[in-house]
Amino acid sequence: MSKLLVKADKGHGRVAHVTPQSAGWTYVGFDLHRLKPGQSASGQTGDREVCLVFVTGKGTTKAGGKDLGLLGARMSPFEGKPWSVYVPEGSDWSVTADTELELAVCSAPGLGGGLPVRVIGPDDLGQEVRGKGTNTRYVTNILPEGKPADSLLVVEVITPGGHTSSYPPHKHDRDNLPAESYLEETYYHRLNPPQGFAFQRVYTDADRHGARDLDEAMAIEDGDVVLVPKGYHPCAACHGYDLYYLNVMAGPKRTWKFHNAAEHEWLMKA
Repeated sequence: MSKLLVKADKGHGRVAHVTPQSAGWTYVGFDLHRLKPGQSASGQTGDREVCLVFVTGKGTTKAGGKDLGLLGARMSPFEGKPWSVYVPEGSDWSVTADTELELAVCSAPGLGGGLPVRVIGPDDLGQEVRGKGTNTRYVTNILPEGKPADSLLVVEVITPGGHTSSYPPHKHDRDNLPAESYLEETYYHRLNPPQGFAFQRVYTDADRHGARDLDEAMAIEDGDVVLVPKGYHPCAACHGYDLYYLNVMAGPKRTWKFHNAAEHEWLMKA
């Protein structure tokens, strides 16, 4: 199995756990909690900031000493927009499930920004359609660079069956602004119906001999997490199975500037 593929555990509790140490990088952390009604997840942010994303279900939420009440609405990531909570560094948080609940905990370094806890409701979220034809996908911006945070960028995407996504292939692995930013990234994947599969390739440019530093092609199943430490990272959803993914990105500067693969950039004009 690819070292970039993290298989979520079955059952309940914390079913996926990615830290900078386990991923071998510097910035991004990602946990996934699957809770039964009455079960809880909690944490201390320490020197990191956190975005709690209610992928599915509802839960009673506290953060930074504040009671935020019952949050969440949708019961499928393929319907509507999520509820989320931004939690700054030096804070605690807890969520107790009211229904079956899937909670993503996205984290990155705090930079002492002194930002407050805030609830990010569905009405706060912008949506956009990207691409054309079989490259069409639907994007919901949860924590884009235009909204306050220290390091985190969080977005979710739905790619219809038979379509490609994160395509034409692009990368963001060089701290070379304004042309390109360095951002580590995780993909949390869901499939509808859940027995489906999709594909994702993570690869770098070839040298003059045709060799690549990194070239991994993965079959993605429902609940998988993919690590993108560098390189291009396109996805393909198979016919009959829609693909959802939740992206978490962070790096030394909080901006998304990407570089398209030169040999495929003609697709942007086609």
